[in-house]
Amino acid sequence: MNPHFPALASGFSFLDNAAGAQVPRACIAGITAFLESASCNVGMPYAGSQLSTSVRDQTRLETAEFFGCSPDEVVLGPSATALTFRLSTAFSRLFKAGDEIIISELEHECNASPWRELERIGCEIKIWRAHWSEGHLDLADLEKLLSPKTRLLAITGAANSLGNRPDVAGATKLAHSVGAWVVNDLVHDSPHHLPDVKKSDVDFAFFSAYKVFGTHLGFMYVRQNLLEKLPAQKLHFIPDDSLLKFEPGTNNYEGMAGWLGTLSYLRQELGGGLAGREGLVKAYQQIEAIEKPLLEYALERLKALSGATLYGEPSSQNRVGTFCFNLAQAGPLEVVKYLGEHGVGVAGGHYYATMPMTALGLYPTGAIRASIGHYSTKADLDKLFDALEKKD
Repeated sequence: MNPHFPALASGFSFLDNAAGAQVPRACIAGITAFLESASCNVGMPYAGSQLSTSVRDQTRLETAEFFGCSPDEVVLGPSATALTFRLSTAFSRLFKAGDEIIISELEHECNASPWRELERIGCEIKIWRAHWSEGHLDLADLEKLLSPKTRLLAITGAANSLGNRPDVAGATKLAHSVGAWVVNDLVHDSPHHLPDVKKSDVDFAFFSAYKVFGTHLGFMYVRQNLLEKLPAQKLHFIPDDSLLKFEPGTNNYEGMAGWLGTLSYLRQELGGGLAGREGLVKAYQQIEAIEKPLLEYALERLKALSGATLYGEPSSQNRVGTFCFNLAQAGPLEVVKYLGEHGVGVAGGHYYATMPMTALGLYPTGAIRASIGHYSTKADLDKLFDALEKKD
């Protein structure tokens, strides 16, 4: 039992981590310490307000270390979806009729619906089709879709449905060759692999802290030289080159304090006590080392499971520990209910991944989805598959 995650003490096997991760004690302690000290807004010269200001500024700094970018490129927000819709509003004032937008077929609707909104101003939406049922995205197919009219490519770091990890850097290079921007959804990949937005060279990226053992917050990377170009619905006195134009209203400071606690946990408990990004790099090396054998074991058990159909990458390469499958003998929600009664939490449905589910012929019923985190164990997986083997 992982002593850092109190929710795990119940003995319930949380294998629905793609929907939201459990949080370490350091996260809970961060929230508690903040609220016990004060609950104030930022910018005033008294202790409570200075604490909130410090938490906000430290959150921007440490989230920049997480992204691998400058603090001047990090937008703070309530959720990834809210931030992408804000970005879509900015694009609606820049793009025009006839401009083309390419969306990969692996996307969660968070990285699809906001860009589809631009059809209202006459933009053309193109879908970068995957090769099914393994769900591979071929760069050659993307190259055929690109044109001088392409303004935007939306691509995930890892599909929240299948777990597949496409070649984001390769796709970005192709998109940039025609002058298009790239928006990278890191929500599903970030619990398993540390983002590096400068290495992938994307223009925008986002993730949700609650998927990374933290609180319900969203963060967005915006390439600095693009910031001033982006119009926003903002308070009139906010400068055009300020990140605050994408941060209306009062932030969730207690949530930020919790997120800082999570980052501290990652550095201290998994990162060897190293500070800054170096500690996060070390932590994610440990996470990948923990998850790889679990991923391989789960695939082995799934392939041996009678009546099971696995969707997505069948090997442990180019994927995360998310397993999308169905059973011949029962529907997804029936299986989810049955597993819950046996102490295992998984998901069933389409999980807002409507394009992959439609391409697989599974929408709207969807499929079963089990997903591991670094605190998952072989015993959790055995509980899952042993119960499935006994399912009539």
